Amino acid sequence: MKILVTVKRVPDPESNLKINAEGTGFAKDNLKWVVNPFDEIAVEEGLRIKEKAAGSEVVLVSIGDKAAQEQLRTGLAMGADRAVLVVADGDLDPLAVAKVLKKVVESEKPDLLLMGKQAIDDDANCAGQMLAELLGWPQATFASEVKLGADGKSAQVTREVDGGLETLEVPLPAVVTADLRLNEPRYASLPGIMKARKKELKEIPIAELGVDTAPRVKTIKLELPPKRQAGRKVESVQELVRVLHDEAKVI
Repeated sequence: MKILVTVKRVPDPESNLKINAEGTGFAKDNLKWVVNPFDEIAVEEGLRIKEKAAGSEVVLVSIGDKAAQEQLRTGLAMGADRAVLVVADGDLDPLAVAKVLKKVVESEKPDLLLMGKQAIDDDANCAGQMLAELLGWPQATFASEVKLGADGKSAQVTREVDGGLETLEVPLPAVVTADLRLNEPRYASLPGIMKARKKELKEIPIAELGVDTAPRVKTIKLELPPKRQAGRKVESVQELVRVLHDEAKVI
């Protein structure tokens, strides 16, 4: 079985993010970058499936500038077999990402595509769904458990929904997006880090794919939320009611 897993380079959530001078995004200078946490969970799930199915291959794919090699090497150090980097300057919107990934899928022909349910930098949560539609593949989003069928031609996916849990059976190939509780990613071992340096990492210029990446979404303005005022104590219920009515005007 061939498992294709997406890996996105995102700012470390522990970083002190600042808005750029144009007010359209984050200032990228002096930021620490990491693998998108949901993608890291997807990589771990791919590796667990590989460990259960002898002869399987886990291939990573990322879209971005050459600095994204660092995050792909992280996935290779965890145990993935090889990686593909589609070299592109600037950020792509979800539809463009889906179109690029469609080309990679058509080239790699995986049996299963694993993605994080969303990237923590934009929280768009739609690239996986768009990609499944473009491919005409079944999809199972927000997966908290994935089990392959005994014949290797289907998968049972338990997903988190508003009312609890839902289990779907989808034929393969399929798109599955990973939720937080799917697993706990492993740490890369020192031998794994050494081996990752020698594993194949193929670069493909995005222009070679012939994909229309013109943005459909434009960020007009990005701003931090206003600072909240400090809390206030009142002496009695009567005073609380008065403040809510006369000052806050919520009753």
